[in-house]
This record gives sequence, structure tokens and C-alpha cells, in this order.
Amino acid sequence: MTDPTPTASHFVNGTYFDDANGDELPVVFPATGETIATLNTATQATVDAALDAAQAALPAWRAMTGTERGRILRRAADLLRARNRELSELETLDTGKPLQETLVADAASGADALEYFGGIAAGLTGEHIQLADGDWAYTMREPLGVCVGIGAWNYPTQIACWKAAPALACGNTMVFKPSETTPLCTLKLAEILMEAGLPPGVFNVVQGRGDVGAALVSDTRVAKVSLTGSVPTGRKVYAAAAEQMKHVTMELGGKSPMIVFDDADIDDAVSAAINGNFYSSGQICSNGTRLLVQSGIYESFVERLTRRLTGAVIGDPRDEATNFGPMVSAMQREIVLGYIAKGKAEGARLVAGGDAIEGPGFYMQPTVFADVTDEMTIAREEIFGPVASVFRFEAEDEALSRANNTGFGLAGAVFTRDLARAHRVVAGLEAGTCWINTYNLTPVEMPFGGVKDSGVGRENAKAAIEHYSQLKSVYVAMGSVEAPF
Repeated sequence: MTDPTPTASHFVNGTYFDDANGDELPVVFPATGETIATLNTATQATVDAALDAAQAALPAWRAMTGTERGRILRRAADLLRARNRELSELETLDTGKPLQETLVADAASGADALEYFGGIAAGLTGEHIQLADGDWAYTMREPLGVCVGIGAWNYPTQIACWKAAPALACGNTMVFKPSETTPLCTLKLAEILMEAGLPPGVFNVVQGRGDVGAALVSDTRVAKVSLTGSVPTGRKVYAAAAEQMKHVTMELGGKSPMIVFDDADIDDAVSAAINGNFYSSGQICSNGTRLLVQSGIYESFVERLTRRLTGAVIGDPRDEATNFGPMVSAMQREIVLGYIAKGKAEGARLVAGGDAIEGPGFYMQPTVFADVTDEMTIAREEIFGPVASVFRFEAEDEALSRANNTGFGLAGAVFTRDLARAHRVVAGLEAGTCWINTYNLTPVEMPFGGVKDSGVGRENAKAAIEHYSQLKSVYVAMGSVEAPF
């Protein structure tokens, strides 16, 4: 297995270094509870060094052609793919996610983002606008400046690439702060970008907790902040960025509905429910944790979903046979178990799981509640763990109304063989990302993001370019200038 010990804690201006004045930052392997590495957090001096490096690197990086920048990003994508195994092993040690998952969903997804934005970097142009009397105008697409990325602990490598790839393609520089729970993988990304030819200072990594994030967000050198995290954290970061009129992208939490009609392929719907509730031990923001199932197939759906959970192979995430790993931390498991207790107390029917698993590590059983009603706590609040809630509905209008009865709006899905109904329902869903007859597929070619409390802006696809660049409009007069006096 890959050695999790990093060269040093921070990567600034192309160089690894430690901050002797920072606090200790232990890295805990979720499968055993053991500390596998110890880093240190960034002090203000390290934050300043990173922002200074990003600011100093900006003029030369933005002056390069899109073709030159894209070539570097595509080389980095190739390196990520060539080292997928070792990066996946590190991601498993960092997060506790099964190697079976990380081999296909983490560094691989990051490589896709680098390749995609590397491929379109050369085509980032403005437009010519013909006006009256021979006048004309044109637009120029310019980078924003120094960008700050703040990552979450569930997909460290993917999130870093989703933010860095469009930012760098547009000519920005970046300082990235990983989650303090999973600090290892982004350091390897910084190494690979440098190896691919990225100039020093263009992508920097600093470690720390919320105070380091706050120092980055509030700094006047920063033009843009992109956060993946919880709604409460998003509100704080958004407010701090607004004080200085910074650009923001907020990819926040969800309580997403998966609507299953009587005519759906029930096995496909159950498979999607498993993917949308138990992949990564349920620690995915877009998960479809509200399973609204029409009454005609309700009991059959609950029975099949419960039976399929017996196929969960719970064990050491370093074993590729394991398909269900631990929670990321003891604290996160306690939060989830607290929600399970509320579900029981408020009258939901527990049909599978519900308990922690004894022994080392932060394991718990995949859990399913049936007969959940809309006012229950587990129906309203994001749990961020392996807990699925099944609701019964009768009619389409009812399902859509109940699906939208939430402050969240990240994702949603509909399962039906009636494609007219499928398109009708997703058109009515108040969600930024929707699926028909599948769930949680997020190719880089498709924009991803939420509405309402689930966030602002979009990641991936051409839409991300709009959030990492700005347009300058230029009017060109071809005749003389008239004035009233």
C-alpha cells in the first residue's frame, strides 16, 4: 500500500515545506482509527506566502496562450491516469473509501476534468458584434485573478481538480485548502501539475482548519472563492466574500428526491437507490436520500432494497473485494447514529441496519427506514451517511410537490418508462442537477450544481468557464463623434 506520509505539509511556489509554528494536523485512517501521518496547519505567514506566490505567478500565466496552458493540463491528466493506482490507494487511506471505488471515481474523475478543460483552453475567446453605421464591438475573456478553492473530505482529489482545471484553463492562479480531515491527496496533485510543466506559484496547497479558510476568503488579494461544503459553512464563506464583492461558487449540501413511479424498472430503481445512498458510505452531497415510491410498487421496492443490502461486503477498504467502507471519522458516525435515533423516535419503520459495527474503525451498517413522513427530522435534514428514507406517494402532482418541499435543491431524479412524464417531472423539480432512470452520474461534460440553499454557480462543462473568467466589452467607433453642443 502507498506510504501516506507526505514530503511536507504545504506546497507553495513549487516547493514543499512545513510550518513549524502551525498546529498539529493528524491524519486518521478511518478503517482502524490509527494516525497514519501528522501534518501541521498554516499560520498567517504561510497563507501570505501562498497568496503572494499566486499573485506573483499570475501575469506570466495569464499571458500564456490557452493552447500552452491546455497542454500542461492535458499532460497532468495523463500523469494522473498513469498513477491512478497509487493515488487511489492514498485516497483510500485518506478517506476510508473502498479501493474498489477510488480506483474508478477519484483520480480518474480528476484526470477527466484536467483533460476536458485542457482541451477547451485554446478555444476560450470573445465575440465580434456588428453595430450600426459601421461601428462594431468585441468582447475579451479575461481571468479573474487569484482564486481560492476550499475542498470537502469526501472526494479530495476530484474536488481539487474540478476547481483547479477550469481556473487554470482560464489563466487564473489558485491557492487550495483541502479539508483538514483529508489533507494528503491534493499535495500529490500539486506535485503532478508541477511535473507536467505548471510554473511555480500557479497552484498552491495550504493545510488548515476553518481559521485558515477564513483567512484565505477574507484576503483582499483573492478575486474568487470556490467552496464545496455544508450549507452553514457556505453561508459564512458567501457572506465574507460578499463584503469584498468577490466572485463565488458554492457547491453545498442536499436532501435530494428520487421519484420512482409504478411503471419504473424496479431493479434499476433499487440499484440507483443503492448507488445514491450507500456509495462512499452515503457521504455524497447529491445523494438521493428521499426515495419517493408510488404505492403500487412500494412494498416490493422496500423488500428488494432491503434484500440487496445483504450483498454489501463490509471490510478493510484496502481490499478490492470490499464495497462498503467506514465513515470518515468517529464524529461523523456519531452524527449519523444520532439521526437514526431520531428516525426511530419519530416513528419511521427501521427495515435494515441502524447500528454501529463493533471493532476498530468507524464502521456502521447500511440503514433503511420505510414509512417516512415529510415532517420527520430524517426527511428534512441532510444526514451525510448511509441512511435511506423511503416515502409512499400516490399521484404525480403529489410527488413533485413533496419533492420540492425542502430548502435544498442540489439534485433529483425520476424513474419511469413514460418518457413524457419523465421530462415533465424533471422540468418541475427545483434542483440544479437531475437524472432520468439513473442517479449520481456526473461526467465533466455536464454542468453540476444546485439551486436554493444548495449553492450558487456551476462546476464542470463550459458553464464553469463563466465562473472563472469575466468579459470585457470594447466599442469601436468607425466615424466621427457627434455632440449636442
